[in-house]
Amino acid sequence: MAQPLILITNDDGISSPGLSALASALEAVGEVWVYAPDREQSAVSHGISIHRPLRVQEVGERRFMVDGTPTDCVMLAVHELLEGRPDLVISGINNGANLGDDLTYSGTVAGAHEGMLLGIPSIAVSNISYQPEQMGTAARVAAKLAAHVLEEGLPDDTLLNVNVPDVPYEELKGAAITRMGQGTYDVEIVTRKDPRGVSYYWIGGTSPQDVARPGTDHEAVAQGRVSITPIHRDVTDDASISVWEQRRIEL
Repeated sequence: MAQPLILITNDDGISSPGLSALASALEAVGEVWVYAPDREQSAVSHGISIHRPLRVQEVGERRFMVDGTPTDCVMLAVHELLEGRPDLVISGINNGANLGDDLTYSGTVAGAHEGMLLGIPSIAVSNISYQPEQMGTAARVAAKLAAHVLEEGLPDDTLLNVNVPDVPYEELKGAAITRMGQGTYDVEIVTRKDPRGVSYYWIGGTSPQDVARPGTDHEAVAQGRVSITPIHRDVTDDASISVWEQRRIEL
């Protein structure tokens, strides 16, 4: 019986230790193919490179780097480069959490989101530390979830966003099925001038201030648990449709 075909991408780039740890852990689960950006693509969200050609370079057995975004990587692999259709797409392991509102910026989540849009069960995995010391924990969690999803599947139009505490595997407090939380950023715009006197700007700021409401991804990781958040394709605010219908907007 043929092994499941697993496609891996990320947003930290082809040289990321998290990518290597994930690929190694998943070798026991299926046939792993890696298509990852040639450089860091953090916070590119669901960007697609439509204004320039893309180049792909083989860097190892079943390992390829793409000069594009995580979404580019998944689209190219699925539509053009892989000989078969993946049974699973996994994006990660990201350096740093992708909790709450981070989902709207995250290239890691976007890689899994593209897999979901293509009708493939997909998972995004992040280590919550920006300087991870226990990447093997997240890799082990990812492998267990991959095996489960390959066996049981996922609901249609749903991906899993997974955040793993940076602790030894034995110190995890279990897993929680969570809701997407909220966080606020203190954005800082740094203004400088180039040698010709023209202003340029650098967007920065502090890490998000988490709001650990009960049942959210923020709460789970704060308690030392793995957060598993089902994310649905349809982001329509169903509760407000009746409100807008009552407003009788005339154009």
